[in-house]
Amino acid sequence: MTTTTAPRANGRVLALAHHAARVLLEGVLTRHGMTFHQSVTLRAVVAAGESIGRDELVADVTGSLKIDASVVSGVIEELTAAKALEADPAEPARMRLTDTGRELYEVTSAESAEISARLYAGIPDEDLVVVGRVLTLITDRANAELAAGA
Repeated sequence: MTTTTAPRANGRVLALAHHAARVLLEGVLTRHGMTFHQSVTLRAVVAAGESIGRDELVADVTGSLKIDASVVSGVIEELTAAKALEADPAEPARMRLTDTGRELYEVTSAESAEISARLYAGIPDEDLVVVGRVLTLITDRANAELAAGA
């Protein structure tokens, strides 16, 4: 598809891109016995420096995925049972990444990065900057409406 025949950006175009890319990501995750929610949760722990308060982790993932806190708590329990996360012995209210969790995150991240590289190949950087700016604006506006109770 060329830029002259490309559709105008809208919710459907965004959703189609998201779902197509997510199916590819979930293929990677499934091969490693992981779910999308587990992947997002591990990423949040890594982004926090490999240790994060449990309540903060729940809030982060709930905000990212727009799912109920009880679902996120269940995901944390799944990752704990799989030995990917553990309560920090020094601060039991904090969750930390285990060696197993770090390895799982690194392997799935590397594989998904290869897919992303193929998907984004050849797209000019200036186009990616514009898309990033627009999608961030849409996300901010949607989050504001959700916060306002829309």
